[in-house]
Amino acid sequence: MAIASSSDVLVLALGVILAAAYLFRDQLFAASKPKSVPVAASKASNGSGNPRDFVAKMKEGKKRIVIFYGSQTGTAEEYAIRLAKEAKQKFGLASLVCDPEEYDFDNLDQVPEDCCVFFVMATYGEGEPTDNAVTLCQNLSDDSFEFSNGEHKLPGLKYVVFGLGNKTYEHYNAIARNVDADLAKMGAIRIGERGEGDDDKSMEEDYLEWKDGMWEEFAKVMNVEEGQGGDTPDFVVTEISEHPPEKVYLAGELSARALTRSKGIHDAKNPYPAPITVARELFAPGSDRNCIHVELNTENSGITYQHGDHVGVWPTNAELEVERLLYALGLHDKKDAIINIESLDPALAKVPFPVPTTYVTVLRHYIDISAVAGRQILGVLAKFAPTPEAEEFLKNLNTNKEEYQNVVAHGCLKLGEVLQLAAGNDIHGAPTPENTTPWKIPFDIVVSSTPRLQPRYYSISSSPKLHPHSIHITCVVLRYESIENNHVKTRWVYGVGSNFLLNLKFACEGQESPLIDSIDEPAKVFFPKYAIEGPRGAYKHETTYKVPIHVRRSTFRLPTNPKSPVIMIGPGTGVAPFRGFVQERVAMARRTIEKNGPEGLADWGSIRLYYGCRSSTQDFLYKEEWPEYAKELHGKFTLRTAFSRENFKPDGSKIYVQDLLWEDRETVADAILNGKGYVYICGDARNMSKAVEETLARILGEAKGGSAEVEGAAEVKLLKERSRFLTDVWS
Repeated sequence: MAIASSSDVLVLALGVILAAAYLFRDQLFAASKPKSVPVAASKASNGSGNPRDFVAKMKEGKKRIVIFYGSQTGTAEEYAIRLAKEAKQKFGLASLVCDPEEYDFDNLDQVPEDCCVFFVMATYGEGEPTDNAVTLCQNLSDDSFEFSNGEHKLPGLKYVVFGLGNKTYEHYNAIARNVDADLAKMGAIRIGERGEGDDDKSMEEDYLEWKDGMWEEFAKVMNVEEGQGGDTPDFVVTEISEHPPEKVYLAGELSARALTRSKGIHDAKNPYPAPITVARELFAPGSDRNCIHVELNTENSGITYQHGDHVGVWPTNAELEVERLLYALGLHDKKDAIINIESLDPALAKVPFPVPTTYVTVLRHYIDISAVAGRQILGVLAKFAPTPEAEEFLKNLNTNKEEYQNVVAHGCLKLGEVLQLAAGNDIHGAPTPENTTPWKIPFDIVVSSTPRLQPRYYSISSSPKLHPHSIHITCVVLRYESIENNHVKTRWVYGVGSNFLLNLKFACEGQESPLIDSIDEPAKVFFPKYAIEGPRGAYKHETTYKVPIHVRRSTFRLPTNPKSPVIMIGPGTGVAPFRGFVQERVAMARRTIEKNGPEGLADWGSIRLYYGCRSSTQDFLYKEEWPEYAKELHGKFTLRTAFSRENFKPDGSKIYVQDLLWEDRETVADAILNGKGYVYICGDARNMSKAVEETLARILGEAKGGSAEVEGAAEVKLLKERSRFLTDVWS
């Protein structure tokens, strides 16, 4: 056989390369734009092609509305479903409710002309989209992203926007505003005004004020008439006479994995029942408030965390409210009956929790019956009133915003209490069959009209470097008095999550819940009690109690380089993550000293914590720990404290953390501007966070030889853009 020369081989190889280049010239030399592959027309014509094609699903299901929701905690999803239900009831229009994470948007321009796209968008963190809406927002804002028309344009697309935000945060409803602006820029046409809900005041009232005008405009643009729909149920609830007990969801399980206790990842759908190893009071004896420290054992659970993460605690509703609603619904005698729930339209309304379950489990674990009753649901329930007077009472609350505000909102009335009040019952005593009039409300309406009971999130107050198998929680217990009105006198109101943890603390210590004094009834009001042991003993083993938890990741982190100065501002329980931050540095210091001695810390940046509380003797959190941390950090840790009821300014006004920052302005400015330091704020968003940011702007403006409004604001903005100014705040 002849042997080819090296030149022959080269010529042959070159010919193959040139031939391949010619055959694939379109792919090789096409412009590199981030363009999704358009859905083929044949696939768009039926729903069996691309499962990520929402347009095909709309056509297949004859749905004229598609609703996308950007939701982090489930609230935006609930409003999306409400809009879908109202469209069906008012106009008889079917909707497709979509998690944007599950769909592609390259064919958004293919939405039919007689259809409309709704965007229900929550703003998360520092003006960011929720996790499930990141890609959607990127596609809308990226000018280089092409739709199937080959352009970044959506001419004539009809859309509606409702945003969910909180005015105490800087970037109020930023995502809804951005989506609106991006769509308008591409030629889309908005129907009605952009809705903006403010969670700091009343998301519900903002929604109610917005929706009527929107629907009126919607009817005109979409050429539909109100009255074409009907009041149809979302679910069918049936009682089951026989079912294997081990296959009934009784403990608030959120998945089959949790029910069978099979091994797997513990997350928001499969919380881990973490044993409590420590539960103690942090405030001094005699204090009129409670703040508890809880340590949860996560060993062998597979759960990991980092400093700055959040732990989600899954509470139950207080037993008093569970009993109250069982009596008000006439279900107390069959509270343990096993029920199954089926959705009549799974695309519109999914069953919001696992089934089969029981009536009492639904009210205890799955729906939020502890929240203030919403105004809209009262109108729905009025038709089931046991008397004409009760019906008129609910209708008045539903239509009279001022009356609703005075009676329900100011009185902090829950659903069961409103039903009792409307029926003329006494809501101040423990509910019984004798003092609670039953209403014949179908249980499916209760399920579809009441929001899900959500986990309560707490900043983890420990570091995995010191506590690898333990998560610490620092929680102030929420308890306050309602505003008296013509129907209801002043009463104690309790936060669900914090009082749930307080109950567990009492149980771990073998104590009974103490009495609370009030003006009208001294020593007669009890803390609410919770079903903390759980059915089947799920949350108690011998003397150890357990709490269902999962970890939510956060970007609230220390700089990786210990040479960077750190300034932390966290009054009250805002100090929680900073305890974890300091522990993180202590663990690093121990390793460094073991290797290089104390001089290994010489070039470390300073760590300054600005902490505030009322008194040095009553509510100074972790008072005994900070000096020990300071010793281990060899002068790198400084604690500055403001005791608002002990130390005062010359004019008699209180001293807060922002006042301490101003006192240390030269040190603070040097750490930030010259040391390239990081600033962290945790705590109240409404007042403290804003005041601290304004003070920092003053400090940096002065250091730059200018003003807070110009130079200072510019420096703060720059810090945020470079992720050197981070907040973990709440309202």
